Amino acid sequence: MKIKFTETILRDANQSLIATRMPFSEFEPILETLDKAGYYSLECWGGATFDSCLRYLNEDPWERLRKIRKACPNTKLQMLLRGQNLLGYKHYPDDVVRMFVKKSVENGINVIRIFDALNDLRNIEVAVDEALKNGAEVQGTICYTLSPIHDLESYVKTAKDLKAMGVQSICIKDMAGIMSPKEAYDTVKAIKEAVALPVVLHTHSTTGLGFMTLLKAVEAGCDVIDTAISSFSGGTAQPATETMEYVLRQYGYETGLDTAALKKINDFFKPYRAACLKEGLLNPVVMATDTDALGYQIPGGMLSNLVAQLTAQGKLDKLQEVLEETPRVRKDMGYPPLVTPMSQMVGVQATSNVLNGRYKNISKEVKNYVKGEYGRAPGEISDELKKLVLGDEKPMECRFADTLEPAFEQTKKELGETATCDEDVLSYIAFPQIAEKFFAARDELKKRTFSYNITLCEEDK
Repeated sequence: MKIKFTETILRDANQSLIATRMPFSEFEPILETLDKAGYYSLECWGGATFDSCLRYLNEDPWERLRKIRKACPNTKLQMLLRGQNLLGYKHYPDDVVRMFVKKSVENGINVIRIFDALNDLRNIEVAVDEALKNGAEVQGTICYTLSPIHDLESYVKTAKDLKAMGVQSICIKDMAGIMSPKEAYDTVKAIKEAVALPVVLHTHSTTGLGFMTLLKAVEAGCDVIDTAISSFSGGTAQPATETMEYVLRQYGYETGLDTAALKKINDFFKPYRAACLKEGLLNPVVMATDTDALGYQIPGGMLSNLVAQLTAQGKLDKLQEVLEETPRVRKDMGYPPLVTPMSQMVGVQATSNVLNGRYKNISKEVKNYVKGEYGRAPGEISDELKKLVLGDEKPMECRFADTLEPAFEQTKKELGETATCDEDVLSYIAFPQIAEKFFAARDELKKRTFSYNITLCEEDK
């Protein structure tokens, strides 16, 4: 039996350990080797990469994708898409979702892992439909979490509903690394028996369970596993690619991976990891095993961002209090899985509760969630929180996107020459203020380059 590997160094490992701050220039030289290593897919886009490119790296995320596509013609490129949230933090109209999916495929994406943070499948129907229409491979995703209302039966039902939507594989997304080896075996086995589709397992090493969890998932019939090259593995990232390849090969599985290429890739990233440690970009806190996460269930990217936010405020000493407050807030919100954007909402609210007092300040996003704008809460929202947000009103029952007017063509018209292509329009819709700054900086660079070239031409004369 062949076990396929999805490499996460370009997306989730980078996001989990260094808050998605790896610029294209750092990994460009190794792309050719990544392309020849034998991976099933390279997870290289989506998640927080889009935001980070525009906000921190001064890169066009679409151009980054095109460059990776050009350098990796032989390997499937994969992205993570938050359904109706796309890559932002709110729901977008259906026309925007369809255009975003269409352009993602046109610019080089082959595999789209689509999820909704609440496992409310109404919020992924449009994205799944458009991805299938454009020939992408769709991984319908189940956000795995532990709570009084999440169990094996509920996950099997979700898998059946995903199959009915037409997805080609099922991804179990264990974003906090809390899935035990037994739970992995039982869940994978039950889903494989129920839907007869390829199953992918995504987990993290946060709690120390990752390697065992992946191994038991494979024994239960898992077809694809997510791993990270060892220099950027462990802690809040994924288990190491080389270690899992070594173990599975000894058990008689075929992996298709080139071990010499894996060593070359790992050796390439070692100096960058050392530099990140030296500069403080990689905090040792996120590299350690933290079994407390079995209780507070904080995913890797969320933990690294919490550490960064508290450090910036000089409040890192409050981290433990925030971690303890997180499951209380989650319970109040009806046990949403802690995955973007819910992880940010719960994390920010828990931080605010610790620093300012419980629910003295309620974020706009949490208010919108309680109103029903993000979908159906998995469980009951606490009476206290509902009263503070809704008063005597009731949350909406319909899909929030049904209340939104089409926005793409109108935004394109309003932007005029500011947007040079449809991709620019999508960047603006996702992150208006950040995109505006990026466009301005890009235009200024073009002017400087043009002026420089003119000067060179004059000197040549």
